[in-house]
Amino acid sequence: MTGVIIAAGCLFLGLFLQKLPGFPTKTASDWVQSYLIKIVLPALALLYIPEIKPTWGLLIPISSAWLTFLLSWLIFGLLGKKLNWGKNTTGCLIIVAGLANTSFLGFPVIEGLYGKVGLPTALLIDQGGSFLIVSSLSILVGSIYGNHSESLAKVPLKIIKFPPFGFLVGTLLMSLFQVKTPEFLIPFLQLIGKTMPPMALLAIGLKFSVDRDSLASRFFWYGLGYRLILAPAVVWLLYRNFIPTDSLDLKVTVMESGMAPMITGSIVAMQFGLNPKLATLLSGLGMPISAASLVAWYYFLG
Repeated sequence: MTGVIIAAGCLFLGLFLQKLPGFPTKTASDWVQSYLIKIVLPALALLYIPEIKPTWGLLIPISSAWLTFLLSWLIFGLLGKKLNWGKNTTGCLIIVAGLANTSFLGFPVIEGLYGKVGLPTALLIDQGGSFLIVSSLSILVGSIYGNHSESLAKVPLKIIKFPPFGFLVGTLLMSLFQVKTPEFLIPFLQLIGKTMPPMALLAIGLKFSVDRDSLASRFFWYGLGYRLILAPAVVWLLYRNFIPTDSLDLKVTVMESGMAPMITGSIVAMQFGLNPKLATLLSGLGMPISAASLVAWYYFLG
């Protein structure tokens, strides 16, 4: 609970600072985003990914995160091109709506609804799904949609130069060959990892602004509609054919798919200049709005 209070305090601190006359909001926002992308994400990769033991049995719940991200790319990519939404808006929707907040929001919600027995499945979905995606596919989407002047030939180099990707590759190899992260690094990595929620919400607060036009924006509701309703519905329809319908694994998988948009996804979108205002709205307002949809999904799943 203390961590949640601190994180919420950082959100309000960001909102306060952006209204403070003379405060260098853009510089502060850029610094916080850089810290999250270049330090926190690599630290989390080194902390968690080597602990994953690759087995075929893990693929079913983990694949739900990959499925919903790829579906987001398919739907918003096609609609954006056909309806001329613009690359920045299209890329923002693909990344932010395509990634669920499976850890900061997901872990306490799953534990609160199902107890600690639901956390192992939630952890798998987050580490093997959401976290890997935000460190890989989201960078690919950002590279393609974020800079109109770059050719596709330069995208691979941009991805390789993105700090979390190098750590992702390294930690995946560590997981594959069962090489553990050195014990002496664990306390430092854990300390850095704990700064993720408050710093991410500080970054949101520094960029967050809401008005009537924003709330009336169809793109905002497209993104939330996909993340809170369509994505978990697709997961429920498909995965009940592979997981028993009354099992805890299916319930946790569907609930995790219906979490609000991932804060880290919005940070990546902002880093690539993908409609920062829409990105902050989706992740910022998405959390309180998702309370109603998560309750509905909870009772629907039994």
